[in-house]
Amino acid sequence: MPIESGSCASARQAKQKRKSHSLSIRRTNSSEQERAGLQRDMLEGQDSKLPSSVRNTLLELFGQIEREFENLYIENLELRREIDTLNERLAAEGQTIDGAELSKGQLKTKASHSTSQLSQKLKTTYKASTSKIVSSFKTTTSRAICQLVKEYVGHRDGIWDVSVAKTQPVVLGTASADHTALLWSIETGKCLVKYVGHVGSVNSIKFHPTEQVALTASGDQTAHIWRYIVQLPAPQPTADCNQMSGEDEVEFSDKDEPDGDGDGSSDCPTVRGPLTSLKSHQGVVIAADWLVGGKQAVTASWDRTANLYDVETSELVHSLTGHDQELTHCCTHPTQRLVVTSSRDTTFRLWDFRDPSIHSVNVFQGHTDTVTSAVFTVGDNVVSGSDDRTVKVWDLKNMRSPIATIRTDSAVNRINVCVGQRIIALPHDNRQVRLFDMSGVRLARLPRSNRQGHRRMVCCSAWSEDHPICNLFTCGFDRQAIGWNINIPALLQEK
Repeated sequence: MPIESGSCASARQAKQKRKSHSLSIRRTNSSEQERAGLQRDMLEGQDSKLPSSVRNTLLELFGQIEREFENLYIENLELRREIDTLNERLAAEGQTIDGAELSKGQLKTKASHSTSQLSQKLKTTYKASTSKIVSSFKTTTSRAICQLVKEYVGHRDGIWDVSVAKTQPVVLGTASADHTALLWSIETGKCLVKYVGHVGSVNSIKFHPTEQVALTASGDQTAHIWRYIVQLPAPQPTADCNQMSGEDEVEFSDKDEPDGDGDGSSDCPTVRGPLTSLKSHQGVVIAADWLVGGKQAVTASWDRTANLYDVETSELVHSLTGHDQELTHCCTHPTQRLVVTSSRDTTFRLWDFRDPSIHSVNVFQGHTDTVTSAVFTVGDNVVSGSDDRTVKVWDLKNMRSPIATIRTDSAVNRINVCVGQRIIALPHDNRQVRLFDMSGVRLARLPRSNRQGHRRMVCCSAWSEDHPICNLFTCGFDRQAIGWNINIPALLQEK
């Protein structure tokens, strides 16, 4: 046999020493008594000021902690082995995991079983409660309280504004980007009069408080006052808009929009020119309204000014300056000589003409983006809507802060307030129309299912509180106006 060299012998001895040292450690860890004795000997060899009873208690506690960790470690190894075995079996047989097969192994412990039961119970409870809430809201609010009654289709472009006549016969007026304004029978949906005097987009329409006269503002830098004569047709029975077949329960896409070419607006009487044309602006006239009594009118323009005119003479009475950017809307008080104008400069201003010698101006600063509209309501309150996705209710006696703030998920366009019931209708850029009360509580959202509702941006809302069929109207850039029946007593009861 070959003889080992000195270097090989020394290497073998060192290896045996390391091996015996490692084996001695394993033997020590295998016995709890030996482990405790070793730990005690190690502590006794150290300089410690702890009493022996305290040190023994600590040793026992550390021993329990170590045993717990060992058990967890062993259980983890067994679980990993079980998982590897299952994966190899599934890979070989091409089968899926069976619940019964898993229950035979150690993967299904008491803790996991109780946890799965608790999570399943929470899921069931949550699903049941939310389903009840959603179904209740849809059934009660969308169908019973807010019902679509009539669609007014005839414009060839988006509709910017909608308004209801204040005198008999009560008709609906719409102003459109197709350069026309149309008057409609609310009951039948038939077009009664078409006004074609503007050469630009018609941006707003308002009816005279006592006469059959309309005021329209246009992108052609003018506002027109024109007279109409209408005779309401006899109402005809129509199918209920809420009775739809299952095939119609799909929302319109942009390609599904009506053309508006085959409607009856082409054969209705046409008014081709105004009684009076108001021409003092150097930019788009975005809105116009009548002052109380109907002898004066106010216009708002992109030239950053609002003008007050005498209707009979068409003369400019006052030019209201102060806004830093384009105006977006103007509104007059129903009983007092007050005007409110809103602007892209994030403010709206109150103009007071009650004293002929003093024209006071109050500036309201509370929005962070364009103020799209500001309207008067009951008492001394004004409601403003903005592109900053908020609606604010203000007291005219306190300009510093609003008395209520409504936060939404989309920009708000031209709002309108049901004065008698203090309900605000909010038209949104995201095609929704929501109803809130003056304190900021949400009451309802108008339905948008079964092909109902607007399919593009909703531009304006208008209440007609006393009309027996439709008491709320909305219009949008889907080229249609919609008449709604809002069951206000039921709506307030749900509140």
